[in-house]
This record gives sequence, C-alpha cells and structure tokens, in this order.
Amino acid sequence: MEGLSLFLTVFLALVIPIVMARLRVTTVPTAVAEIIVGILMGKSCLNLITQTSQLTFLSNLGVIVLMFLSGMEIDFDLLSPKKHTRARKSESGKQVKPMVVAAFAFGGVAVASVLLALGMKALGLFNDVALASIIFMTVALGVVIATLKEKEILGRPIGQTILLTAVMGEVIPLLLLTIYSTVNGGDARKLWLIILLFVAAIILLRRFKRPYLWFAKVTKATTQLDVRLAFFLIFALVTVAEQVGAENILGAFLAGVVMKLLEPTQATKDKLTSIGYGFFIPIFFIRTGVNLNLKLLFANPQALMLLPVLVICFFLAKLPVTLTYMRAFNKRNAFAGGFLTATTITIVLPTLQVARKLNAITATQSSAFILAAVIVCIACPIVFNSTFALTPEDKIKEKVVIFGLNAVTMTVYQDLHDSWYSVQVLTCRKEKYDTYKSKVKNLKLFPDRKLDTLEAAGAFDTDIFVATFTDDQANLEVGRAAKQAGVKRVIVSQGKVVADTVDQLREEGIELFAFNNLHGAMLRALIESPAVYRIITDTNNALYDVVVRNSAYTGRQLMDWDFGDQITVSRIRRGDKWISPHGSTVIEPGDELIYSGPWREADRIHQLLSRE
Repeated sequence: MEGLSLFLTVFLALVIPIVMARLRVTTVPTAVAEIIVGILMGKSCLNLITQTSQLTFLSNLGVIVLMFLSGMEIDFDLLSPKKHTRARKSESGKQVKPMVVAAFAFGGVAVASVLLALGMKALGLFNDVALASIIFMTVALGVVIATLKEKEILGRPIGQTILLTAVMGEVIPLLLLTIYSTVNGGDARKLWLIILLFVAAIILLRRFKRPYLWFAKVTKATTQLDVRLAFFLIFALVTVAEQVGAENILGAFLAGVVMKLLEPTQATKDKLTSIGYGFFIPIFFIRTGVNLNLKLLFANPQALMLLPVLVICFFLAKLPVTLTYMRAFNKRNAFAGGFLTATTITIVLPTLQVARKLNAITATQSSAFILAAVIVCIACPIVFNSTFALTPEDKIKEKVVIFGLNAVTMTVYQDLHDSWYSVQVLTCRKEKYDTYKSKVKNLKLFPDRKLDTLEAAGAFDTDIFVATFTDDQANLEVGRAAKQAGVKRVIVSQGKVVADTVDQLREEGIELFAFNNLHGAMLRALIESPAVYRIITDTNNALYDVVVRNSAYTGRQLMDWDFGDQITVSRIRRGDKWISPHGSTVIEPGDELIYSGPWREADRIHQLLSRE
C-alpha cells in the first residue's frame, strides 16, 4: 500500500497542472488545486492515499524546500534604504515610499490579527491567542509574487508595496512562530540560542561568497555544484536550527536568504525551482489535503462554526492594508492589493504542523484553519485579477530621465518606444524650456544643477538616468550622484573621451556616450558596412536587444521557437561571453539576444521574451 500511495501522489503531481492547463484554470494557484485533490483522494473522500513513512519523509522535505525557495524570493534591492528613502509617484500621481506604506500596512495587520484572536477567545471559539495571531498575519509570498508577475507590475510602486507587505507577512510570522514554539516547547531559557542560527547563516554567507563565483565557473552537468551547495546550506542550517531549539523551517528559510545573497545565476534559480516545485513541494501540498479529515470537521458543530469565522478573520486581518493603500493609490487598486495580501497558505501549513507537534491545536481545528486558508487562497487572486486595472504608468516597463535638452535628446525622446519607456526630459535653461515645452509633453524646468535640488525633486527616481549637458564635468558629477542614489542604469555623455575616465566609469557601473565617437562610428559603418548602417537607421526593420526571461522559451533550441522565421538573431550574450547563434543553440535564462526584423513583429517578440 505504501508504494501505491507514493505512486498515486507522484502521478497526481504530474496530472494536476496538465488538467489545469487544458481547462485553462489560471485564477486558482496550483498549490490550492493540489490540496483540493489531496482532500478528494485522502481521508475525507476516497481514502486511496494513506499515511506512509515514505510520504511523510518526502512531505517534510517538501516543506523545507518550500521555505528555502521562499527565502530566495526576497528582493533585497527593494529593502535597501537608498531605494526607499526617496518617494516614487503612484498611478494616482501621489508620492509613494513603498517601504513606509508597507510597514504601516503590516503594522495595522499585526494589531488587527491580535484583536481578532482575542475576539475568538472571548467567544470561546479558539483559546490560543498567540497562535491565531501568527496565522492571521501571514501572507503567501509565492502566490503574491506569481500574481504580480502575471500583471507585470512587480517593479511599479504599487507592485513593490504589495511585495514588501507580503515579505513582512512571511518573515515576521516565521520569526514569531520560532519564538512561540520555543516558549511552548518548554525551552524558553534557550531562546537566546536562536541567535546562533543567524550567526551560522552569516558565517556560511561569508564563507561561500567567493567560492560560489568559482563554483559557477567549474560546475559541470555531472556535478551541479550550485545545486549541491544549495542543499548543503539547507541541511546545515536546518541541523543548526534543530540543535538550538528553533524550527527547522526557519533554518530552511535562512538558507534561502543566504543563497539569494550569493547572487546565483538565473539558471541556478531555475534548477532549484524545478527541483522544488517539480517534485518535493507538490507532495507536501497533496499530503496536506490527504491528511485533512473533513468528515470529522463537518461532524463537529463547534469546529464547523469555526470555519466561516476563520474565513472572515483572514479577510478582516488584512483590512488595514486596504485602508493604508487607499492613501497612496487609487481606491480600486488599493482594494485589489489589500485583497491579494489576504492570500495565505505557505506559512499557515508549517505553523499548524508545529502547533500539532506541540499539541496546541486539535486535528479538527487544524483542518478548519487549513480549509479556511484554501478558501481564501482561491478567492483572493480571483478578486485581484478581476478588480485591478492597469494604468498607463503600470504598463510602462522602465522610466527614463534625460537631463539636458538638445537636438540629440529631442530625437531620442521622440523615438523611444512609448510602450516600454516613460521618458521625462529635464533642463536648467529657460530659453530651451520655452522653445520645446509645446513639443515635449513631459518636460520639466529646474532652477539649477545642484545635486540636492535634483534629489529632492525626484530626478533620480528612475530606472535609467541620462546626463547630456555640454559640460563634461557636470555630466560626471550628476551621473555619479544618480548612481549613488541607486539608479539602475546611468549614462553620461562626454565630448572629449579620456582613457582613464572610461576605465573609472566602467568600474563605477556608469555607461559612457561619446558624441564624437558615435558620429565617427556611424560614418565608418556607412563606408565599410552599408548593410549594417541601413539596419541601424531603417525605420521599417528594427534592431533589438532583449534579455530572455520567459521560461516558456528557455531550454529550447532557436529552431523550435514558433516565431523563429520572423526575426534574425545576430549574437547572443551569455554571462561575459558573446556566442554565435545557430538553429540548434539552446537558449538559457538571462541570455541577451541581438536580433532584427520588421518592427511590428520584433516589438511583439521583445515583449514576449522579456516577460517573466
């Protein structure tokens, strides 16, 4: 029977996403579907899958890998002070600091969760206030990220704010759960030992920071050193966590954080995600459903009464998020964002698992909490997708600020693709402003070029900053200030190019644009390679550069792409190397393609390949 249960579980893990794809079920997370199928196959209905030692082991490993991948989901760039000390404009035109808004939102969630837990105790529905508070304040980070990526707003102010709220809703309850389990496990005096777990994580990070770069160079298909390192980190920190009395899921989560800080390649992330969500994690979710006993739940009037109350509490706990978001975003999207943060499943399951070990909750109560979380997890993404409306600002992929108004920047402003870029032009010269203000929709006049003035006015609140004054030194100063302010890409123009300056700018991560060199290069191209010159200047056929992020087109040969006959791929940049493409070239995540083709097709393909 053990072998049959394992076979059925693995078979269902394969079939569930296939059936969902065929039926075009996109609003329900796969994890929720796996739990529901587990309920049908387990104690509650058919009882075809039973509890076995093999499934228990793989399921426990699944929750550990789930927490590891959750740790890897955290975007530390969003948590950096530089990124959030300056405000960004939301779609409603208001100045928004995502970290501040998210912190206020989650603070309200924490207060509401405690009040709801106290209310449940007063009504005699559930007596453990601490456990209920932890569960109510959790947010399913993985579901939130997937939904935001689908809407392509992860990099926008509202997307960042929702993501940061979800990060707090995963990290803080996890830390509180560790404290809860230590205190209720009778080891309160050992609580300080948890510090050793964080010390171990820091030591592992420092120890493997440089070796990891070397691993990436020497790894082979038969060694997969990056994957081996990931599992070493998992088991090392899980072991330390268990030794100091902390929960193993906290150790696994910290292992994911360490792996993230090691800055793995996209290929490594994809391999780890494939291992986790391809095998271990589905087993955990299916087994969770299998272990639910809804017959006992429905036979117990008190527990059955608990179910609707829990569903309401899950929503009410996130009401402060909606109220906080309404002060920064339009009401419709604020409501949708608050509803999305009510999604909760990933931390709820490990939390209930810990509570069961401590005998802090009955099996029936645990089933009620899980079923309530499943109901909420089904409803929230559906409400978000049907309510959230993309604004023009949300649809723009990157914001560009060009400081300096001249004939070249005017041409760039007019030619940059308005579906990809939101371009703002800045100038300090009143006569230039008066000349071009009727032609440039998003033109702003600055009184001077002082760095404090630029910072205060939000000039560095952009993805790409371009300095094109006639004064080379001023370009360097403003460009360096933009880089220090955390701008992702900084481009400065230089009339006179000095070799030492070029090398220094390269080290600082600043890109150089030289007018004189460009004119000479274009003339040389026209003389030596007129076909290349025509491609660059052709208005009907475009030359494009795209980083492949869409997993539907990675791991496949170029010849297998359904639009391969519509474009010509000239070069592929992989890491620090350029490679010549062939039909049999297998595209990897993060590959940078240089290609050409008719602009309508090339535009569509660019959007398709760059979509995460």
